[in-house]
Amino acid sequence: MEEGSATFAANILEMFRFLLPAIFSILFLPVIAQKSGNSAAADSKQLARPKLVVGLMVDQMRWDFLYRFYDRYSESGFKRLLREGFSCENAMIPYAQTVTAAGHASVYTGSVPAVNGIMGNEWFDRSQNRTIYCVEDKGVSIIGGSTTSEPMSPKNLWTTTITDELRLATNFRSKVVGIAIKDRGAILPAGHTGDAYWYDSRSGNFVTSTHYYPELPNWVADFNKKKLADSLYAKDWNTLYPIETYAQSDKDNVAYEGRFIHEQSPTFPHELKSQMGVNYGTISSTPYGNTLTLAFARAAMKAESLGKDNITDMLAVSLSSPDYTGHQFGPNSIEIEDMYLRLDAELAAFFTHLDKEVGKGEWLFFLTADHGVAHTPGFLSKNKIKVSTLSTNVTALNKSIEDKFKVTNAIRNSSNYQLFFNYERLDSAGVKLDEVLQYSIKELEKDTAVWMAFETKKLQTANMPTEIKNRFINGLNPKFSGDIGIILKSGYFFGARTGTTHGAWYPYDAHIPMVFMGWGVKHGSTAGPTYMTDFAPTLAALLHIQMPSGNIGQPVTEITD
Repeated sequence: MEEGSATFAANILEMFRFLLPAIFSILFLPVIAQKSGNSAAADSKQLARPKLVVGLMVDQMRWDFLYRFYDRYSESGFKRLLREGFSCENAMIPYAQTVTAAGHASVYTGSVPAVNGIMGNEWFDRSQNRTIYCVEDKGVSIIGGSTTSEPMSPKNLWTTTITDELRLATNFRSKVVGIAIKDRGAILPAGHTGDAYWYDSRSGNFVTSTHYYPELPNWVADFNKKKLADSLYAKDWNTLYPIETYAQSDKDNVAYEGRFIHEQSPTFPHELKSQMGVNYGTISSTPYGNTLTLAFARAAMKAESLGKDNITDMLAVSLSSPDYTGHQFGPNSIEIEDMYLRLDAELAAFFTHLDKEVGKGEWLFFLTADHGVAHTPGFLSKNKIKVSTLSTNVTALNKSIEDKFKVTNAIRNSSNYQLFFNYERLDSAGVKLDEVLQYSIKELEKDTAVWMAFETKKLQTANMPTEIKNRFINGLNPKFSGDIGIILKSGYFFGARTGTTHGAWYPYDAHIPMVFMGWGVKHGSTAGPTYMTDFAPTLAALLHIQMPSGNIGQPVTEITD
């Protein structure tokens, strides 16, 4: 019995030796696995970010266009933006030269020309003794367009952009695409590391350069083959609604509006069929330029799978056509009113596209402009506000300097409301630069259209309000600034007799829309001061990424809950 009992006990122990791991697994591993799973889930939980950020810059959109045509906007376009989004009602450009390149660079760098290097659309470079175009790059080649088109890249941009910082923050897994009719409107927002595509008016194609790709991506080539511009030309351009209902606009046929070169008058309907296959540049001055640009943006979203995963992508779109149309016809034209009524419909359709392709609540959108625009002088004069266009009479001032100091061609160049003097000629003649500058300032200020002229190197001591002085300081880059700056009176500008322009510090040129909508943004508005340079740091704060390297702006904290 004892031997049998011992054998039985041994068998029981041996059985438990095999069963114990199984019992342990059944009783305890699920609990451990659950705890481990919870920990892993906590460790793998991704930082909350939108799937896609869309920046829309409307070239030459004054702030008041949000409200000027408000009653005629649909519920799904600009009204949806204002109803769901957060609007900064007093957003200003914090530097003086309110032009396209500087505006695009400043929005995306959070900086100003004095820091980011983009002085204007072009500027004079003393070291090369020539004018530099903002995005020129002789070291690359154009891809996809006419062989005579100039190659471009972000080479002249000194700092990073918010798009660069997004790419850096995700180890370059985020995709960034910049799109515009204007090369500078696509290139500067895309930064140094994104992809950029712009419109080549010679070929009617969207193009890029070897800075981005060795050859044109297939999807771009496929889009270009459609020749969408021709199908849009076939529609001509008539008003969206009966022309007599355009109560917010001037008369249709006035002498101070510009006309299309193939037309006899600047009036509706604008015939475009004759431009099919002949002139691909005309579309830029019509609402169809917006249609073309947004169609390409949709194609980019699909081809690049933008917003299709949890790694935030960014699409930077600039609509150039409002600027071309505004320059030609002026902000009070029926053409501009029709432009914005059509843009409202385009915007509504684009929001619907984002909802469908990215998902409601998954995308972050912002709207702004690179600058505003002045009223057409002819329109103001007709309405008892006396202004005029001027011509930069450098020749007359040079002649006056020659008579006084016996130096010919003392002024080497004029650009961005600045004069550049020829130091070598003055030195050779034994004439002191300071004396010539003081004389020139006195001569310039004799013109009743000139508010004041000043030496750029002595701007800190200039007798002008601090707010205005700071804008000129922010706009003066020591590498590319001239010797004398010129400030015209309100409403005056250098330009032609028809149409209008921009470029001054005054509110009509410097007051821009600043609206955020979508992911992470609450509805509301602020009347407090904000600036163009605040876009980049606001986006950086929302996305939890580093702000651009030259950033001087501040995040708009009111837009979040």
